[in-house]
Amino acid sequence: MYLSTAIMSMVAVAPLIKAHDGVGVPKILGLDAYAPQTRDLFRGLVSRFAEDKTHENHALKDRKDGRDCGEGIGSCKEGLCCSVAGYCGSADSYCYSPGCNYQYGPGCAENNPPKGTNTSSFPRDKVGSVAYGGTGTFKCKTPGSVAITYDDGPMKTYTSHILDLLKSHDAKATFFITGNNINKGQIDTTEEYRDVIKRMDTEGHQIASHTWTHLDLSKISSVDRKNQLWMNEMAIRNIVDKIPTYMRPPYSSCTSDCQNDMADLGYHVTYFDLNGDDYEQNTKEKIQLAKDWWQGNITEVHSNEVDSRRLSISHDILEQTANNLTGYMLDFLAKNNFKAVTVGECLGDPKSNWYRTANGISSDNSTKTEGDTNEPSSTTSAGSIETGSQTGAQSGSGSGSASAGSTATGAPTSSATYGVSCAGLVLSIAFMVSCLFAF
Repeated sequence: MYLSTAIMSMVAVAPLIKAHDGVGVPKILGLDAYAPQTRDLFRGLVSRFAEDKTHENHALKDRKDGRDCGEGIGSCKEGLCCSVAGYCGSADSYCYSPGCNYQYGPGCAENNPPKGTNTSSFPRDKVGSVAYGGTGTFKCKTPGSVAITYDDGPMKTYTSHILDLLKSHDAKATFFITGNNINKGQIDTTEEYRDVIKRMDTEGHQIASHTWTHLDLSKISSVDRKNQLWMNEMAIRNIVDKIPTYMRPPYSSCTSDCQNDMADLGYHVTYFDLNGDDYEQNTKEKIQLAKDWWQGNITEVHSNEVDSRRLSISHDILEQTANNLTGYMLDFLAKNNFKAVTVGECLGDPKSNWYRTANGISSDNSTKTEGDTNEPSSTTSAGSIETGSQTGAQSGSGSGSASAGSTATGAPTSSATYGVSCAGLVLSIAFMVSCLFAF
């Protein structure tokens, strides 16, 4: 029996290791594979399935491939998440987004919007000279300015420390906020995140959207794409009584259909032209590379502050970015007479255009940008979130029957897809072996 138990433990964890292993990790989860929070998560997964004797033995399930949920199998019960490997549960390892299989997991964050009126019905007036939707903005327009931006946060401790540094340098930045990703907790119901986002606003920084759970907007349906923006709007609205007009697509991925949807929603799509690659350099030994690349990108192309107009990207969920890189960037800009500004300021866009008020009306109704006059392609009733099946690489057939009360939405692709068939074969073999040893 000891041998069969060991085999079953290894089999249970194998699909998860397959789903999270190797170079695909940052693309699937939106995290640096070497970041402390990522390593902690993976260690938790291994220990959970290898050591927790109360965990349900998935190999004894009467399923054709051992999974609980997914395409051709069906949905989890109400309140449960369908993990990236196809198992139902409510622990963090099942509900981690991006990656939670929300087409079949009612408990996934993608199916649980913030409280309050759905912003999908808000009017989307288009004002100012910065284009809406389209191929996006990569570069600042105001000479001598460098727009420092942060993605994926807020993150406990790190974001607050970055705000302290910005304040001490009299500098401004833009925070592209994600609403409920990497198991950090929902931003509008977690007190620490509410406080830090309010502080961003009070101290004159720009708040922008990086979607609800950091899904690849190019690989999901139009409805799911808009839900990612609407739900994040609702959470931000619940904190600062307004919603942003600037957004950055996760993974810098926004193809033509996505661009059109962002125009419909009244968003300025924002990219960058200055990157120190802090995600890949998030150790004490490597962070100097990020500093060198960041500085080199400024000094190599622009010889003085008058010519400089750069739009920088970094991530406030990373320890080395918060505790090392940010201070370096701010010191360098101050020493070389550059001005650290928000994205809106570096584009010459008045602050009144950076947000819409809680009722959906921008505080400045001056002029519309030519070619961006479409209203949102679909809306939903107040308090509800519209759902729809995904298309392309992330689509599911939906052949599995959803359990009562569950909501079917699109399912994101993960590397677990390629490991499932092999995992099913291993599960069958392990089951036979365990039966032999039982006797």
